Amino acid sequence: MDTILPVVFVALMGLAILVYAVLDGYDLGVGILMPNGDAHRADRDRMVASIGPFWDANETWLVLAVGLLLIAFPAAYSQILHHFYLPVTLMLGGLILRGVAFDFRTKASVSFQPLWEHLFKLGSLITALCQGWMLGRYIVAFDQSMLSYGFAVLSSLGVAAAYAYIGACWLIFKTEGDLQRRAVRWARWAGRCSFAGVILVSATNPLVNPGVFARWFDFPLVMFVLLIPFSCFLLFVLNELLLQRMPRAQDRFSWLPFVACIGIFLLCFSGIAFSFFPDIVPGELTVWEAASATESLQFIFYGAVIVVPTILAYTGYAYWVFRGKATKLEYH
Repeated sequence: MDTILPVVFVALMGLAILVYAVLDGYDLGVGILMPNGDAHRADRDRMVASIGPFWDANETWLVLAVGLLLIAFPAAYSQILHHFYLPVTLMLGGLILRGVAFDFRTKASVSFQPLWEHLFKLGSLITALCQGWMLGRYIVAFDQSMLSYGFAVLSSLGVAAAYAYIGACWLIFKTEGDLQRRAVRWARWAGRCSFAGVILVSATNPLVNPGVFARWFDFPLVMFVLLIPFSCFLLFVLNELLLQRMPRAQDRFSWLPFVACIGIFLLCFSGIAFSFFPDIVPGELTVWEAASATESLQFIFYGAVIVVPTILAYTGYAYWVFRGKATKLEYH
């Protein structure tokens, strides 16, 4: 039990991060993609309507992930947050800006609505860039070299592009007409940028983190783990071919690009997990060294057994209730 519980909690934390990246990723992407200009007001309304029932609850998964890190791995929490005070502050500022702009947009006069839309877009971009920066700094084990900081910048841009990619695919699934056709163009553009980002990050990571290179290319394990990047590459290509034929008659398979994006996110996350497990702070702490006392983990495990299925249930219920295409946005 002493060795199993830390693994269980790091798995739950990984699940929360992955679900957050997918769910909040698409609504951040929708915010990043919001077009400017009076000619696109109806499109912006429809884009907001497509995420309106979900975006606030999607952030629950970020709270769960950070809570699990704090409670189950306090030593790791203190070390990681020590390096992330500034980007976390900026990220929270972006999230607050998004929330305020989203709500004020619905109440503001027509002349002020573009201002709040710009702020919603800005908050979405700030949040995405900060999350990408933190991911990059984590991957290089908080190294202080210029190459490592350059890697973090590359990671920031890659995460923003990935969120735009999954956000565009969400719009293909949830909208129709001219906006859906524009979303197809956005998805193809963002998909190519995301693919380039994955290639560059994968090529640069071994240079700044030699331990990752040794783990990935250890024979005979290399024969199996290389299926992860190969499958990711294949999904990018298949989704590009699918998007070339979108939208289809009767809106067939409009959900498939979004599912393909989820697969890409899952494979990228699996690659990161394989690169570092069992370390929770790269090169510093393993999950067992950072874990709370066994008695504490046993106590919070019972809470997690209740909380995690509850969050999954109400998330699934919300998506079921608001299934189908986004309808015209109405103000009351």
